[in-house]
Amino acid sequence: MSDLSPIDKAKFAAAKRATEYVEDGMRVGLGTGSTAAWLVRCLGEMVENGLKITGVPTSSRTAELARGVGIKVVSLDEARWLDLTIDGADEYDANLNLIKGGGGALLQEKIVATASDQMVVIADISKQVETLGSFPLPVEVIPFGWQTTKTLVEETLIGMDVLGRTSSLRLNGDRPFVTDEGNYILDLHLNRIGNARQLSLVLNQIPGIVENGLFIDICDAVVIGYGDGRVEVRDINEGTVEESRIDFLETENLFTDLD
Repeated sequence: MSDLSPIDKAKFAAAKRATEYVEDGMRVGLGTGSTAAWLVRCLGEMVENGLKITGVPTSSRTAELARGVGIKVVSLDEARWLDLTIDGADEYDANLNLIKGGGGALLQEKIVATASDQMVVIADISKQVETLGSFPLPVEVIPFGWQTTKTLVEETLIGMDVLGRTSSLRLNGDRPFVTDEGNYILDLHLNRIGNARQLSLVLNQIPGIVENGLFIDICDAVVIGYGDGRVEVRDINEGTVEESRIDFLETENLFTDLD
C-alpha cells in the first residue's frame, strides 16, 4: 500500500474505517465509484475471514466487483430492506447533504440509500464544501425528448437560487452516456446551490426527469479519510465527531488491481 497516492490512501482509510459499521448477518447497500470500490474490497477480505453479509449493489460495476471478491449479491427486491448502505459522494456539506451521480448511478444509489436504516458516506476531505454546487449536479432523464427536458430545466433554473444555469448532456465518447436503466444524464453547471431542498423538489416535477443527484436528509454519517491515515467520523444524528487512524499495513493482492 506504500506506493498508493495520498488521495487513494485517504479513500482506503475512509473505506476501512466504514467497515466497522458492518456486522455479521447484515444486508448492506454497496455504493458505486472509486471510494466505494475500496469498501467492497475491504468487505471482501472480511468475508474471506468469515463475515457473513448480503450485498445489494447500486450498479452493474459494483455487482461485478462484489461477486469477484466473494460477497453474496442479491437485488433490492430480494433484500426488501437494508440495515446499512455505504457509498461515496461527489460533494457533502456541513449538514451532510450530498451531490452524487458522478459515476452515473445516482438513481439506484438513491433508491438503495433510502431503503436503508442508515446511510454512511465515505470520502476524502476534498469532497467537503461550504455550499453544494461546485460539482456539476447530475440529473437522470429519459432519452425520449431529452432536449426538450434540457430546455425546461434551464428555464426552471432562472427562478432558482443558483449561480450558473447551463446544462450539458453527459457523453461516453461521441455518444450519450447511458445509465444502467437506459437513461441519459444531464449535468447542471450551477456553481452554487442556495436552496438544495427546493431545487431537488422542483427538478423532480419536470416531465422527463427520473431523479436528481441531490441527496437531502439521507446521509447519517460521513467517514472522512486523509492521506496520512487519519480518519474523522461525523455523525449528524448524534452530533459527534470522532477521530482515529488507519495503519497502512502491507496486504495481499486484494487492492493491487484497483485503479
